Formats: sequence, structure tokens, C-alpha cells
Amino acid sequence: MESFRKVTGVAAPLNRANVDTDQIVPKQFLKRIERTGFGKFLFFDWRYVPGTETPSPDFILNKPAYAGAPILLAGRNFGCGSSREHAPWALKDYGFRVVIAPSYADIFYNNCFQNGLLPVTLTEEEVQKLMALAENEAVGQITVDLEALTVTDSHGGQYHFSIDAFRRKCLLEGLDDIGLTLQQSKYIDAYEAKRPAWVKGVPVFD
Repeated sequence: MESFRKVTGVAAPLNRANVDTDQIVPKQFLKRIERTGFGKFLFFDWRYVPGTETPSPDFILNKPAYAGAPILLAGRNFGCGSSREHAPWALKDYGFRVVIAPSYADIFYNNCFQNGLLPVTLTEEEVQKLMALAENEAVGQITVDLEALTVTDSHGGQYHFSIDAFRRKCLLEGLDDIGLTLQQSKYIDAYEAKRPAWVKGVPVFD
């Protein structure tokens, strides 16, 4: 998993509350077996004119000022609905590294950390201040610093956020559950070496 330390860039303001996972990536696109390729389906029903693949000029991500934005600003309860992990996959594949919102659905929040996406929680007032700045297309960039636990805007405003120390460590070092397990490889290898020879390679059947 890609490590995360600091991101600086334009923030795309999605000023909507209760954005659910079916809005983030609609169910008809969940047939893929890879984690990649979901970015083009992100917010599909909002990004495109209904019944077409023509970009809707009114949707925020289709505006040139927000092209390539690595930070998404969102309303409260972001990622509610189903538990599909495809939601953070789509956000990450599109190019987002950070989501900033007042609150998240628990499962979505947990899934973000497993996929190298940082969900920053700020107060409603703080998020609205950032929204107001981001909606002005002339405004500069936002910096999210995981080491300092700060969000800094181009006007010098700075906001502090908190995060579980273990999750922070995993993001800084680029460790998902598999990476954490592989850190114990010498102990795994030692255990495997002690197993009886007749056990090794024996297939397991349900």
C-alpha cells in the first residue's frame, strides 16, 4: 500500500450530506474483480448526463478548476449505506488521497485506512470554511499533513485533526493488513520450519 505523509493540492467541494456508497460507485459497476479501474465510475450518476457518458457541466468534478484534485471536501455522514469496499477504491483510483468531512459511516471510515485513503474529520464549521474557500475557484491549495495532524489552507488558516495512533502509523508506513502480517515473516517462517514434513503441502478441503 502506498504510504501517506503530506498532500498539497486543490480541494474539490462536494457540499452534500449523507452521500452513500451507491452514489460514490453505483451497484452496476461492482462486477469487476480488480481493485483498479473504478475511478471512471466515481459519482457516475452525478458526473454524467443521465443515460449517457457525456460529462455533466454542472457537476463539481467536471469543472476545469478541480481537475486532478487530490482532496475531496464532503458533508456529514459521508460513505453511509452499504459496506462495499469499492467506494474507497473508486475514490483512490480517481486520484483522491484525502477526504475531509464532519463525520463518516463507520465501515467506510475503516475501509479508507485499508486502501491508503486518509479520512480527515473536522468540525462542521471548519469544513464549511474550507468549502467556501474551495468554491471560489481563484483560491489556492490546501495542505493535509498526517505527521503534523493539520489541514492548512492558502489563506493561512490551520485546523487540527486527530487520528488513532496505530492507523496513523500504518498510513505513514504504507501498511495494510497484509503488510502488517508480512512484518512477522521471520516468525511465520520459523513456525513453518517446525511443522512436521508430512503436514507441509497437504491440501486442505472443506
